[in-house]
Amino acid sequence: MENNFKLETNTIWSFPKRGNWASHKGDYRGNWSPYVPKNVILRYSKKGDLVLDQFVGSGTTLIEADAANRRCIGCDINEKALAISRQRVPNKSIILLKRDARTLIGIEDNSIDLICTHPPYAGIIKYSKDIKEDISLMDINNFYIAMEKVAEECFRVLKRGKYCAILMGDTRQKGYIVPLGFNVMNIFIKKGFKLKEIVIKEQHNCKSTDYWAKISAERNFLLIAHEYLLVFHKA
Repeated sequence: MENNFKLETNTIWSFPKRGNWASHKGDYRGNWSPYVPKNVILRYSKKGDLVLDQFVGSGTTLIEADAANRRCIGCDINEKALAISRQRVPNKSIILLKRDARTLIGIEDNSIDLICTHPPYAGIIKYSKDIKEDISLMDINNFYIAMEKVAEECFRVLKRGKYCAILMGDTRQKGYIVPLGFNVMNIFIKKGFKLKEIVIKEQHNCKSTDYWAKISAERNFLLIAHEYLLVFHKA
């Protein structure tokens, strides 16, 4: 448990120290700082609630949900991710399922109290080589199509009056920003969600920052140093 933890109170979050308490590790590419799901879980759920992370990765969300006395379900299409989560989540009764986030088979309508998840961003980090359902392998247009299905499933499984929190960043192609964050936000709004909050999360500890800093000066572009935590409400 993080001894100096304080719940965030504004819409700018910055965690220079990634967080290494409990069984958290920063060795799984693209996994989020445990400070993020910890804040989301404590603010938007209560003890005994059922939390879903359908892009479970290395299990960061599940570790925090379990520590806060929430029940939880973790899903991923990648067997390697599920295996890592099984190793790191201390409570072996937590449900882990191999599922495509676009078709959450076996999760009932209106059954989840909180969705807290960090999907991959189109083509930035590829989590597998040939898993056809892996949206990290998709180009941007197919990524948006996939996220429409993800949003529909989120809306289906979430209870009325509950929250869905998603961390999403932007990318750059041919010198121009591709606003993945805002486009995904609009997809979820079109599927019926109300936008509760937009949190700007500062990025730290990017291993390639020094390399790209030189290139950004040469080619005249700014390094992307933030992500969006989008908090939606199913009214």
